[in-house]
Amino acid sequence: MELPAMDREEDQGCLGPRLEEDPSFKVPDRLLKRNQARAEDVRRRKEEKESSSITEEKSDYFSGAFKSQRAAVEELLSRCGATGAGGGGAADHRAAATQILEEATFKTQQLQNFLNDSLSFLNQYEVAQAQSALQRLQGLLAEKRDEVLPKKKFAFKTRSKVTEKVDDADAGPPATGGSGSAGPPTTTTEVDWSVRAEQCGFSNLDSAVLTLTGDQIRKQDVQLSHLRDCRVLLPGSPSTLHIKHVSGCQILCGPVSSSVFVDHCADSTLVLACQQLRTHNTADTRVYLHVTSRAIIEDCHGVALAPFNWSYPGLDGDFAESGLDPARNNWDQVDDFNWLDTGTPSPNWSVIPEADRRTTWDSDK
Repeated sequence: MELPAMDREEDQGCLGPRLEEDPSFKVPDRLLKRNQARAEDVRRRKEEKESSSITEEKSDYFSGAFKSQRAAVEELLSRCGATGAGGGGAADHRAAATQILEEATFKTQQLQNFLNDSLSFLNQYEVAQAQSALQRLQGLLAEKRDEVLPKKKFAFKTRSKVTEKVDDADAGPPATGGSGSAGPPTTTTEVDWSVRAEQCGFSNLDSAVLTLTGDQIRKQDVQLSHLRDCRVLLPGSPSTLHIKHVSGCQILCGPVSSSVFVDHCADSTLVLACQQLRTHNTADTRVYLHVTSRAIIEDCHGVALAPFNWSYPGLDGDFAESGLDPARNNWDQVDDFNWLDTGTPSPNWSVIPEADRRTTWDSDK
């Protein structure tokens, strides 16, 4: 059966000859819309194909370059263990080991920066694999540093400021008329912990103000554990930050080049900037966050989030050293491993209303 003339022309797309024969002929709007839709669909499919191809090429390049650079760091560390085998005194051995460890640390930081710069085109699995490899590499680096450059055992040669202040507080006011009694010890102690710089962290302390400088924590793995009612200030750029078993604390930390791990934290306030945040077993805690990937929580409740808003001299330089992008902050993008219903918000975390957010951090109040 032969199609009507107009239908035959529509099916074959032969509008051009008809227009040449009759310039007054008007193309129906429905045909124009159909042709425009087809052209748009062709353009969109072409762009998607090109974008997919570019992303795949970038991902392949990242995978190869990352693997190559990681192998270079591992090879450096393997040579570090053998340094001095051919002779030389202890001082020469230590100097050579120090040089190799510094180079390995620098290359590891470059690798972290490379990952940070590639987050836009990597999928979640690729990011997780690279982060896991970096954590293993950082652990190997720390083990090698302890092996070839053992730290001197720490011992106080003089009383520290915390001892002096607690002693003074324990003395209390003198008794009067037989009815007076010694006052209770002070509940907040200003502590100078520069003497503990080698430890790069604090543990087993109550009611103290604790500070490490940027030089002390630069590219180090900082550990905070078993703290209660403490205020911790960490202006600088550590490699990683571990927070475990803390309660009633306020912890402020500059840009962390890789991950912050929080475990068993309660009734605290954390002010953090990092590439990744992983939080476990945490309750009733506020987090002022800058994170360039996505925050992860597990076995948590009562976690409230707001954007990172701490400022201190040198913050811009610490962001540059960490490799984090100050303009990229996914503070409210959270993956709750205990809440798999994507259609309903997790009840375990929330956003702090703007009116309730802290804007200054000059004190613990």
